[in-house]
Order: sequence, then C-alpha cells, then structure tokens
Amino acid sequence: MIRTVVFSVALALGSALATPPHLVVLLADDHSAEDMSVYGAKDIPTPHLDRMATKGMVFERAFVNSPSCAPSRAAFFTGMYPARNGAEPNHSKPHGHSKRIPAYLKELGYEVVSFGKTSHYAHVTEQGFDRAEHFGYHDHAGVQACVDFLRQRKSDKPLALFFGTNWPHVPLPAPEEVNPSDVRVPPMHIDTPEYRQYRARYVNAVIKMDEEIGAVYEAAQQCLGNQNTFYLQTSDHGAQLPFGKWNLYDEGIRVPMIVRWDGRVAPSTKTNALAQWIDILPTLVEVGGGTTPQGIDGKSLLPVITGQSESHREAIFTTHSNDNNMNVYPARSVRTARWKYIRNLHPEFRFTSHIDRSAKEDSLTYFASWERAAQNDPRADVIVKRYRERPAEELYDLNNDPYELNNLAKNEQHAGELTKLSQALSAWMKETGDQQAVTGVPLLLSDKFEVIERKKKGK
Repeated sequence: MIRTVVFSVALALGSALATPPHLVVLLADDHSAEDMSVYGAKDIPTPHLDRMATKGMVFERAFVNSPSCAPSRAAFFTGMYPARNGAEPNHSKPHGHSKRIPAYLKELGYEVVSFGKTSHYAHVTEQGFDRAEHFGYHDHAGVQACVDFLRQRKSDKPLALFFGTNWPHVPLPAPEEVNPSDVRVPPMHIDTPEYRQYRARYVNAVIKMDEEIGAVYEAAQQCLGNQNTFYLQTSDHGAQLPFGKWNLYDEGIRVPMIVRWDGRVAPSTKTNALAQWIDILPTLVEVGGGTTPQGIDGKSLLPVITGQSESHREAIFTTHSNDNNMNVYPARSVRTARWKYIRNLHPEFRFTSHIDRSAKEDSLTYFASWERAAQNDPRADVIVKRYRERPAEELYDLNNDPYELNNLAKNEQHAGELTKLSQALSAWMKETGDQQAVTGVPLLLSDKFEVIERKKKGK
C-alpha cells in the first residue's frame, strides 16, 4: 500500500511539473508470451527484455484483439475492436475515417515516428506518422536507422517512437547456437526430431528479436534518458506454430507486455490485470497528458501501471476471420481470469493455415512428421485431429488446464459457466456490430485437402 501511494503521488507531481514524457513503443512480430525468459522460459534467453522487466511492470495477462497481423495492429492503432474499425480479415485496413494513435499524439505536441514493422507493412504510410521508414518485409536495416535517428535527433518536441522488429516472424533463421535437443516442446505440440529442429530455429529468431529490440532500447536510454521516458514492449500475437497465430487459444492471443516509467511505475512488479491491445492507445494518450478519447473501446491502463488499481477488465474478447484462402476459420472468444470460451462459427470448415497448407513454408516438413507420428501414437493422432477439426463450442478451465487441452463444453458440471460466457460473447458481438462474415474460400471437412501456393509471400 505504501508503494502504491508513493507512486501515485509521484505521478501527480510528474503530471503537474514535468514536460510530457517521451514515449517508446517496441513491437515484436509473431511472438507468444510464454516464449521468453521474462515469462519463465528457461530455454529462450531474452536478456534485454529481462533488464527492462526489472525496471518496470510485467503484465501476466495481456492479449491482442485478433491473432493475425493486420487486424491486431489495426485495433492497436484505433483503440477499437476489429468489427468496429473494419479490419477483420488479415491484410485488411481500418476504416479511412478512423483516427489513429499518431493523430492523438500530434495534438499533444509530439513528434511521432516509426521504424520497422509497426503497422502492417506499407499500411504504416497511412497511419499519420511524421516519419516512417524500413517497413518492408524483414527489413532489418530499420534497427540501425532507428538508432542513428535517436543519436542525431535535435527536435525539442517530446518524441513518440514506434519501433517494430520482424522477428520471430517466418522465414526463421538457422538454429545457429541453439541445440534442438535442449528446446522445450509445449504439451500441445508433438515431439519429433523435425519439430525440434524447427523450434530451435524459432528460439533463435526470438533471441534475434530480443537483440534488435535491445539495440533500440539501449539507444533510447542513452539519447532520451530514463527519468522522463515511458517504455512499452509487446507483440502483435502469438507464434506461427500450431494453435498459436490464427487461433484464439492463449498461445495465439496472449502476448508479452512490459512497461517501464521510472518514478511512476514500481520496478520488478507484476500484474494479473486483464489487458488488451485496444487499451494501449488511451494509455499512451493519458501518459502524454491527454484524456481517453471518446468513442473508442480501449480503457487506459494508467491506474494499473501506477499501482492505483490491481484490476482492469472482467473479461477480454477476441476475434479471428481469415488469412486470405490459406486460413478461413472465423471464430470468437471471451476470456476471464479463469475461463476461456471459444465459438467456432463454422465447425464444418477444416482448420488450415500456412503451417500445413502452403507449399512455400518449410513447416510442412515437421507437420508431415506429426502426421506420421499420428499413425501409431494415439496422443499425436488427437493433436493432429484437434488442429484440423474443431467443435462448435470450446470451454477451458485455465487454472487447471493452461494449455487448453481438455474441452469442457459438453461437461454438465460446467453448463452454467458455458451458458454465462456464451451469453456474454453474444452480447459483445451484437454490441460491436459483428456480422460474422466469411471472407475467403473455406475448405470443408468433406473437401480434399491439398497443399497450395501462397499468393502473398511473407504476409
């Protein structure tokens, strides 16, 4: 309680006396929260983000609003749910009239710049930044360009800097120093040599993510200082691994979120408050001296990060539509601190993705090893079938089943919880104007499965 009061007073004094703080937002690409040492992964060292965490607050329950790039980032930039901002399928854009983060921050006197993948690639040119560079696919020159910008900057304006690395988005690098025998295989995956090799490459990509974000973070500390700079690090959704990206399981929607703001945010703290990506916009606006905009869905996290509140939302809602024709599987979910309810709008569709369907993805190699394992291993068979065939409703007790392996939707003991969450999800869908549209050409369970070419490489 004493710490909370001290930091609340510091916030009040800082708001009254200090100039607006610099804002530094650091984004990863396709990175699940569990896959970093900050969140307990002993096989995936992320030392730069570890150091940030010791200086600030770690959100244990932070989630995106959609588990694919364009709709997730559109929700981030508008502070609105996908059905309300118009960006539901992957690669889509929010409504042209939607006000974006840069516009709000410019009104507060900020210079607002972007380096790397912060929006969905070239979509960044429509977000209203004063400067946006190196937003192409895996354009890692943006790291040094961002560092050089910080070192050479002369402006007296407060800076709002957005930096995005493309790691650990595919294509993944070679394992290099990562030994496949040392990687952790999550319980919802199948342990084959081919998968261990692929996961070792993913681990190396996460290490590269930490290095690139770390380079910008270190430069920002040197050039902007820490006494009046607000840092936030997060990722757009989970990893491109089975049950991650394009899925409403926690592997796909739960992301890291670390906040540092010296003198306002207590160091080495954690929070279990439920937070979503739509909450970042109003948080940045309030940190910058403004007030939460009217007409958005996000709620400022400022009371949580300054120690004034331990809770934020009772539930979070997520939505997925499709990724071109490679993945057409519309689904919606609601998650509380303990429970997850998923509604698969078309259980007659076969779930597919780039992972198992794209001829240009090297993940086909390990997925084929999973299918071979499934021929003789009952557990492997269950996992492969679970990936491709899903029921209309799913219910998980996250306290006892954090990897969402035991669907309780047909368990009469939990019928009350199922009904409550189903009604809450339906009400939210109605409130946000969700049309439940099917975009793209789905693959039915009765259709022949074929590997197809990917039309837009790297997206």
